[in-house]
Amino acid sequence: MKSIYKYILGAAAILAVATAYFYFTGQFSTFGILLTFFFLALSFGFRGHHVTKGFSFALLIFAGVTMAMTYPKMFTSLGGFELNALIVPLLQIIMFGMGTTMSLKDFGEVVKSPRAVFIGLVCQFTIMPLVGATLVFLFKFPPEIAAGVILIGSSPSGLASNVMAYIGKANLALSVTLTTVATLLAPFVTPILMKTFGGQLIPIDLWGMMWSIIKITILPIAGGLIFNKLFHGKTAWLDKAMPLVSMGGIALIITIITAAGRDNLLTMGAVLILVGLIHNLCGYFFGYWGCRIFKLDERSCRTIAFEVGMQNAGLASGLANEMGKVATVGLAPAVFGPMMNITGSILASHWHKNSPKDEKASNMETAQE
Repeated sequence: MKSIYKYILGAAAILAVATAYFYFTGQFSTFGILLTFFFLALSFGFRGHHVTKGFSFALLIFAGVTMAMTYPKMFTSLGGFELNALIVPLLQIIMFGMGTTMSLKDFGEVVKSPRAVFIGLVCQFTIMPLVGATLVFLFKFPPEIAAGVILIGSSPSGLASNVMAYIGKANLALSVTLTTVATLLAPFVTPILMKTFGGQLIPIDLWGMMWSIIKITILPIAGGLIFNKLFHGKTAWLDKAMPLVSMGGIALIITIITAAGRDNLLTMGAVLILVGLIHNLCGYFFGYWGCRIFKLDERSCRTIAFEVGMQNAGLASGLANEMGKVATVGLAPAVFGPMMNITGSILASHWHKNSPKDEKASNMETAQE
C-alpha cells in the first residue's frame, strides 16, 4: 500500500516540473489545470505517512481553490442555478453531523474545569476580534474586505481545533467543550462583536445575523443531538460518513466563495494571505501565553491556543453569504480557512513530539522518588 503513495508522490513531482514550465511560458490555463492535479496528487500522497497526513485536507482545498481561480464560471452557476445557494444547506448538514457526535457529557468540562472553560471563552471572543480590527486598520483594507477579517475573528472555533488538540497532546475534552459552548454562544456574541468592531465598515443587522447563526448552527446541532439520543449506536455508517461529508462540504464552500471573489483575490490575495497568517499566529501565541499567565496546565494552554487560533471559517462564510456579500466579506474566511489547517497541523505535529512540560517535570519527580 505504501508503494502506491510513493508512486502518487512521484507523479506530484513530475506535475510540479510541468506546472513550473507552463507558468514561465505564460500558458496560464494549462498551468491552472496542472497545478490543480499537483495539489490533488500531493494530497493523496501525503495520506501515506502519519507526519504529512494532517496536511492532506488543506491541499485538497488548494486544489479546489486553484480550479476556481482558473475556471470561476464552473463554480458560480450551473444551468442557471447559483451555486452559492448551497453554502447554508451544506453548513447545516455539517452542523447536524456535529450534533450527532455530541451528548451532555461533552459539557462535563464546564463542571470539572469551569476556570479553564471561562478563560478559554474570554480569550477566544476578545483576542481574535481585537487582532482582526487592528490588522484591517494597519493594512487599510476596503470596508467589505475588512469586515470579513473581523467576521472570522468574531466567529467561534471550528471542529478542526478538536482534531489538532488530539494530535497535539492537548486536553481533548476541554477542546470539545470549548468548541461546543462557543458555538452555542455565537448567536449572541458574534453579532455584538461584529456590530462593535465592524459596524462602521458595513451595515450590521444584529437580529438578522443572530437568526442566521441560529439557523446555520443551533437548529441543526439540536437536530443532531435528538438524532443521537434516539438512534445512538444504531447508525455506525453515519459516524463514518459525516467526517468525509464535512470535509467535502467545507472544500466545496471555499471553492464556491473563491470563484465568486476571484477578481478581488487577484488584486489583494497576497495581502490577505499575509494578514491571515498574522491573524492566525497571533491567535496561537496570545491564546497559549494568555493561559500561561493564569497558570493553567500545559495541556489546557495548548487546547486554548488551538481554540483561539482556529475559527469556524465555514460559519463565517455562511454569514457572509446571508449578508449577500460572499464575494467580498466572504473572502477572508475563504483564505484564512485552509491556512488555519496548515498552521494548526504544523503546531500539532510539533507538540505531538514534545510532551507537556509540567508532565515531564511530574514524571521526573516520580522517577526520583
